[in-house]
Amino acid sequence: MSYLLKNATMPNGSKADLAIHDSHFVAVSSLPKDHQVIDLAGKQVLPGLVDLHTHLREPGFEESETVATGSLSAVRGGFTAISAMANTSPVADTAGVVEQVYRLGQAAGLCDVFPIGAVTEGLNGQTLSEIGAMADSAARVRVFSDDGKCVFDPLIMRRALEYVKKFDGVIAQHAQEPTLTQDAQMNEGAMSAQLGLKGWPAVAEEAIIARDVLLAEHTKSRLHICHLTTAGGVEIIRWAKARGIQVTAEVTPHHLLLTDDYAKNYDPIFKVNPPLRLESDVLALRAGLADGTIDIVATDHAPHSSESKDCEWSVASFGMVGLETALSIVIKTMVETGAMNYEAVAQRLSIAPARIARYENHGQVLEVGSVANLTVVDTAAKWVVDRDLMSTRSKNTPFHGFELPGVVTHTFFSGKLVFGG
Repeated sequence: MSYLLKNATMPNGSKADLAIHDSHFVAVSSLPKDHQVIDLAGKQVLPGLVDLHTHLREPGFEESETVATGSLSAVRGGFTAISAMANTSPVADTAGVVEQVYRLGQAAGLCDVFPIGAVTEGLNGQTLSEIGAMADSAARVRVFSDDGKCVFDPLIMRRALEYVKKFDGVIAQHAQEPTLTQDAQMNEGAMSAQLGLKGWPAVAEEAIIARDVLLAEHTKSRLHICHLTTAGGVEIIRWAKARGIQVTAEVTPHHLLLTDDYAKNYDPIFKVNPPLRLESDVLALRAGLADGTIDIVATDHAPHSSESKDCEWSVASFGMVGLETALSIVIKTMVETGAMNYEAVAQRLSIAPARIARYENHGQVLEVGSVANLTVVDTAAKWVVDRDLMSTRSKNTPFHGFELPGVVTHTFFSGKLVFGG
């Protein structure tokens, strides 16, 4: 199928017509006569969004999500590439499991699904997984993470950083010092004291970030920090980058908007790992994202069944879904506040994550010859989040009932219109 997208607003604000034939952008003059015309007047176009942190739950937890349902949720949110975290059952710690997830993504055919390999066997933190075999597999894994758990042993972390250097890989760390967060339920502060819930101190995150940027400097390897949440963590990343350390960092949409005040009614929909923090942390995260200290926005899409969320706070699962609301939250918190323009949105949600993960064909400039991965957004439109209308199999969104700006109207993946129209 061929398309002529007329009057599109490009990330830099200019207006242009874009032509798609087969899987690539082509010159308008080369389109076949039977092409479809779509008028995008008033619409913003972005390179297809790339999520570096997605929990798809398959294999093992298909009652919460599958690769297929997660892929549909992704394209509704404007994502053309997502990264499947390793905490499945079995854990994605072998070439066989990552290839299974990769092929499930290919079968769904809606977006690219790139598996993330576990750093350690079974996420046990003790023995390195089959990192080399996963890197050489059909899935060509380049990002490794024990997300959900911290690679706590510094020797294991050092060895992992050294190993991935061989093929330009990256270790993505879930920064959580376990002895400081045992049985922790939410951010440590006035609200946790008021609610009588065990607190999760900011230093538990910051201590691991500080250790690991020094290990990255020592090994001269690439480190990525998952879901940054504290003002102190932002400062450590800023310091490390000033020293020339190869570290990148992500922030989630929910940490850009929500604070621990939302926990005041004990609603487990707001229970998440790492926890919602203070308003001062939210403002520091926004500033860090705006100035480039924080490289990317990643969803940490974490679907859970209603049984694991519709219960008492202390026994509820940590996590929130986020693929379908991520772009709107970024528009609300960063664009509408004047902190970022759409060129910066393209950088943080597409170009930079694709570069960090070495995802070819994603995060490209929208020009002739590039693969046609494209997101179209009606930035003037608003929508009310309704969990029952979402495509994800789980409904644990903290934004149910929120009115948000920005509606994804079309998503093109490798030249195919996979959502909208």
